[in-house]
Parts: sequence; C-alpha cells; structure tokens
Amino acid sequence: MTDKKNEAHDAEKKAAAANGMAVMLLNIALLAASIAGFVFAIAMLAGNRSPEPVPDSMGIVTSTGNHSPAGALILMLVCVLYWVVSITLFCGLKVLKPNEAYVFTLFGVYYGTLRGPGFFFVNPFVSATAPERHVPEAEITAAKSEVKLNIHAGARKKISLKAMTLNNEKQKINDLLGNPIEIGIVVIWRVVNTARAVFNVDDYPEFLSMQCDSALRGIVRMYPYDNQDAEDETSLRASSEAISARLREAIQAKVDAAGLEVTEARITHLAYAPEIAAAMLQRQQATAVIDARKIIVDGAVGMVELALAKLSENGVVDLDEERKAVMVSNLLVVLCGNKDAQPIVNSGSLY
Repeated sequence: MTDKKNEAHDAEKKAAAANGMAVMLLNIALLAASIAGFVFAIAMLAGNRSPEPVPDSMGIVTSTGNHSPAGALILMLVCVLYWVVSITLFCGLKVLKPNEAYVFTLFGVYYGTLRGPGFFFVNPFVSATAPERHVPEAEITAAKSEVKLNIHAGARKKISLKAMTLNNEKQKINDLLGNPIEIGIVVIWRVVNTARAVFNVDDYPEFLSMQCDSALRGIVRMYPYDNQDAEDETSLRASSEAISARLREAIQAKVDAAGLEVTEARITHLAYAPEIAAAMLQRQQATAVIDARKIIVDGAVGMVELALAKLSENGVVDLDEERKAVMVSNLLVVLCGNKDAQPIVNSGSLY
C-alpha cells in the first residue's frame, strides 16, 4: 500500500476541475433564491400570528391564507444550510495565471495538479500544497504582523512553472592539477513535475542549489584550469562549451527526482584563487614571452636564409663560410634583439 502511494506521488496527475465562472454564477443565483426563501418563510410565520380577519366596508372578508409553521421553519432551515454550503463552494474557486499550477491534497492524499490559465472550480475540501520556505527565526520575530499576513496569503499556494535563474555564490575548488580556482555558474531551470517537486523534496530551490554545488565540484576536479602543454585536451578555460554541457548533464541527473529540468548551465566566473593568482600570472607571461620569441626566431632565420640566397643568386658578393657565419650572427642579433641596433660603419678592410 505504501509503495502505491509513493508511485502516485511520483507521477503527476490532472486534478478534476469545472468551469469556475459557471459555478460561481449558479451559486450566486441559488444564494439569492435562498435569501428570498428565507424572507418568504419569515412572512409566512408573521402571517400565522396575525389577528382574526375583519370584514371591509363592503362586507367582504379577505382570507389571510394561514400556512403551517412547520413548513416555514423547514424552509428557513434549508436556506440557512445553503448559506453554509455556498460559502464552502466559494472556497473551491481558483484562479491561475499563465505558467502557474496548484498541487492539491485531499485529507493528506495527493489529489492532483491544476495547470493552465483560467478560472476553475475544484473540490472545496482539497488544500493547496507547496514546499515550505525556510525563513530565519530573526526575521520572524522581527515582523510578526507581516508573518501573519504571509501565512494568510499562503493559504493559496501556487507553483511557478516559469523558467528561473539560479546564480550561486563563487566557490573555491581545486582543479585536476590541485590548483585552487574560483568559479561561479548560472543555471536556468524550471519545474516539470509538480508532484515530485512538492512531495519528494522539502524545498526544491534549496535542493537545486545544493546539487549544483555538488555537481560543480565533481566536474571541476576532473579538468585542469588551463592545459598549455596539450592544447587538444579539455580544460576549464579553453573548453567552456563542453564543460557547460557536461555540467548540465550532471546537475540534471541529480535533480530529476525533484521534478526539475535544467535547460542550461553556464560558467560566469573563472579565475585562479588570489593566493596563486600572481604566480600563475607570471607563468602565463613567461609562456607568452617564449611563444613570442619562437615566432621572432623563426622569422629571423627565414629572413637570413632569404638574404644569403639573394646575395648568392645575384652575385653581389662572394662570401666564404666564415664571413657567412659572421653575417648570420649580426643579422640574428639585429632581428632578435629587444632594442634597436646601433650601426657601426667599417671604413677599413673586412680583415
């Protein structure tokens, strides 16, 4: 029996509902009729208590039409009972806006979910259920009147089906290489199964937040912040799309039991922790300098080869191996130096 109840809570079902406008108009009409009947019953009782009829000036006696007092009392009782019933029927009227839903329980048992915009009438004995948000005790004691108003307004609890954003605080996590980094994510999510969201977890927004933190830690520890040695490998900085897709899948697997759908998960902040940020900046600068030097040297060697080939091809000068070595050395110094070269004019012999 317990397993069947748990399965019912796991699967969302549609709550039985009628047209709220038709029920309201019918209830108002019957309420007006009951008031008229109550007034008529009072008139009946008053007529029974009137004195004997007196003939008029023409000698005609008008009958007072005496009625049974028991019938008048029964009519009054029926009218009063319907007043109570009408108030109960008014409690069954519900209004929903787009992307809102009610989760109803009837005497502690899941009754159904009411979705879609409109004016509805449901069983007046059902109660709307929603997760309880945890409010700090200090806020409750500081504003008792506001809490009372919130409790009164909470009698009509609705579940939002809109796409919502979760932006957790930045976390400090060690990557695959053990480097501490700061990372923050934003998650776009919505409720797709109201029964799971209400009955399977205590507070589904808080549940989602905790599962996002857990999934983020697991994903970050699988990849390095930056992999400069092997550019093809996945890293947090260079493979943001792949990391986001992997992160969304990990979060979705954790929150599926709560009836939530994660549509997108993106990294909004990624940086080294402050304690190693300066050292990592120096490392990045050194790597950039080395890469720049490689490009400069490759270009200088190509220019030297081109110069020697042109001189030899055009027969401008015939250089032996020693003079070629000196020329190559001078050109590399000029092309690869950080400062501008200072030319020296040799007016004598090269030897």
